[in-house]
Amino acid sequence: MSQAQENLDQWLRDAHAMEEQAIKMLDDLVKRIDDYPELNKRIEQHLSETHGQLAKLESCMKRRNISTSSLKDVAGKFTAMMQGMGNLFSSDEVVKGLLASYTFEHMEIASYRILIAAAEEVGDSETLQACKEICSEEEAIAKWLGDNMGKQTREYLLKADAPRETAKI
Repeated sequence: MSQAQENLDQWLRDAHAMEEQAIKMLDDLVKRIDDYPELNKRIEQHLSETHGQLAKLESCMKRRNISTSSLKDVAGKFTAMMQGMGNLFSSDEVVKGLLASYTFEHMEIASYRILIAAAEEVGDSETLQACKEICSEEEAIAKWLGDNMGKQTREYLLKADAPRETAKI
């Protein structure tokens, strides 16, 4: 097996762990942003997309006869859990969630662009197509977050001055 093939396989494992982490992060976030209906709806939509992305990756991995990395998957979920727990104690959790999500989406975009180049290099057209589709979804949520960052922050600031405690999340 060529080095390019080995790298592609390893990077698919990494992407699998990354999507496991994303599911945990998004799932935790969506449970705590009920006071932000537009953000909640978009995060729920992306959570659904992320489950589909994970399925696409698993299909590519199965076809390439590679297994997931249980250690990386667990580490990713643990990292997401710790981030979520840290944000629980922040009065500006929604803003921190926006920041973390926007940053994470750009890491995912970079990862998929690398996978696209690797799949192209080794001639794996099915993985190439799957990664292009996933990357497009990641770019769409990153754009939405970027376009709505100010609006969501202003909404938080208005709610932060409101008397009810739940408005601060």
